Amino acid sequence: MNAPLNAPHPQPARTGGKIMLVGLGPGSHDHLTARARAAIAEADTIIGYVTYIRLVADLLEGKEVIKKSMTEELDRAIESLERARQGKKVALISSGDAGVYGMAGPTFEVLFQAGWTPDSDIEVEIIPGASALNTCAALVGAPLTHDFCAISLSDLLTPWPTIARGLDAVAYADFVVALYNPKSGRRTRQVLEAQRIFLRHRDPQTPVAVVKSAFRPKQRIEFTTLEKMGEAEIGMLSTVLIGNSNTYVRDGL
Repeated sequence: MNAPLNAPHPQPARTGGKIMLVGLGPGSHDHLTARARAAIAEADTIIGYVTYIRLVADLLEGKEVIKKSMTEELDRAIESLERARQGKKVALISSGDAGVYGMAGPTFEVLFQAGWTPDSDIEVEIIPGASALNTCAALVGAPLTHDFCAISLSDLLTPWPTIARGLDAVAYADFVVALYNPKSGRRTRQVLEAQRIFLRHRDPQTPVAVVKSAFRPKQRIEFTTLEKMGEAEIGMLSTVLIGNSNTYVRDGL
């Protein structure tokens, strides 16, 4: 008897390794999902930026650990593919969510360039985690209740004019905005330029929250306004939440 037309095709057994793109969430073990924890336990090899490795160091005993620097995203993805080709199970870790300014994009670029398809011997699993805008919002109240967007101020891979155009559009459209990667040691002007763009369209008293290292030991929360945002303590580990015309602060939330 023939199988029904809509019957699922049996999946061929995979003989290669596995790449698990693991989102760690904000970094505290309390906010690590059960699947993320299980993936790390399952992995033979852990690959990640040194800070992310440090967040889960106590879960890595007996595993091969490969640490990379901040700007070596493609190297991390290439290393993961090489280990998976050797039959290893690899956990490639990102803070937050691997698909939000994380390692999912660079990894798929490397995989597709290498001729990988979903039917290949190497299995790929994306394990979601809470991103910075979720975790930071949870600490300050309910700023994302309605429409919002995220914009990274890092112009390492995106030209600044493109970022500025996006900032102007969302400022005009009255979205609540989460600014990722707002500032670094070498990048200081972008967050001030973002403030200037928003002031074209929004009340100077618009509430702003700056959250550094959410749910980590050095967590710091600062409430300010759009007008005074440039005076706030903002760094690479900060996320900046800019309210819209309906955002208000009450009782410290």
